[in-house]
Amino acid sequence: MALGTYTVSSCTTQDVTSRDRAEFWSAHVTSYQSRMSYRYARTDDFHAGTVRQHTDTYQLVQWWSETIEYTRTARQTRHAPDEDYRLVLPVSGEMVLRQDERELRLAPGTGSLLTFSTPFELSQDASARAFILSIPAQEVNGRLNRSSPLAVRLGLGSGLGRVVGDMLAVLHEERATLTSSEFDAVAERLVELVCLLVVGDDRPTPSGRLPEVETVVRRYVREHVADPRLNGATVARSLGWSLRQVQLALQHAGTTPSELIREERLRLVKNRLRTPAYRHMTITDLAHASGFSSSSALSTAFRRRFGVCPRDMRRAGFPSDGDTCGS
Repeated sequence: MALGTYTVSSCTTQDVTSRDRAEFWSAHVTSYQSRMSYRYARTDDFHAGTVRQHTDTYQLVQWWSETIEYTRTARQTRHAPDEDYRLVLPVSGEMVLRQDERELRLAPGTGSLLTFSTPFELSQDASARAFILSIPAQEVNGRLNRSSPLAVRLGLGSGLGRVVGDMLAVLHEERATLTSSEFDAVAERLVELVCLLVVGDDRPTPSGRLPEVETVVRRYVREHVADPRLNGATVARSLGWSLRQVQLALQHAGTTPSELIREERLRLVKNRLRTPAYRHMTITDLAHASGFSSSSALSTAFRRRFGVCPRDMRRAGFPSDGDTCGS
């Protein structure tokens, strides 16, 4: 169906034989996005589909598929340059985006402004359905007065973020009734609102969302606690929030980023000291493997927290162990 330069089309892998579906999907997505690589959980009978709306300026696609990972490599960014942004908004399921040494978990109520100008990996589970809005780079960089690409996580579960999500959904629902100028006008307004969200990222998190932020931060810290580079700033950057937001959420829970990280590292060491699989590791090895800078730093923090040194806790579980506190 075409209305002027505004086009709506749909496509599913059901249109081809089961053995050709993975190859068909790779070619289909590349044709309207950009050159990427595709990793399938299964290639013999891949199920996926798209509904695409586009003009010469903007493109909105709702897609769903079985488990898959999309990768854009450094080579592909050089040989198939694409400076434009994509606003990714999951409707169901979960996605994981890795770009610029950050990992963002995206689920309904969250989204990401993704740039195709730098390498990334985007994986999704089999229940994922999402929108992806293509936005000319100058529409974002011009409004934000930027010359370098931007990639951020956006909260779309309440306030202005929810308005953005609702507008995307309605833009999709009304696809058959829109004209080219109407589609572009709504898309342009969406870009304005997204830029407002980006600019407002450093504002304090509404108190009603502090427990949600705290939960996500705690989960991230627990998953990455062994990384010696982990601190409040890297946690905030990886999750797409400001350091101030992370600090406020943890302050509300009676702790700080450094205290939370130390506590999780001590918990990890304590568990490993009691686990036979780690008995061969010295205290120094355990310290480095758990994010501590040295065995002495571990022993000092451990004694302060648990009242005994790591060696004594290990000996309580394995009486024949002869490690000293700092070895």
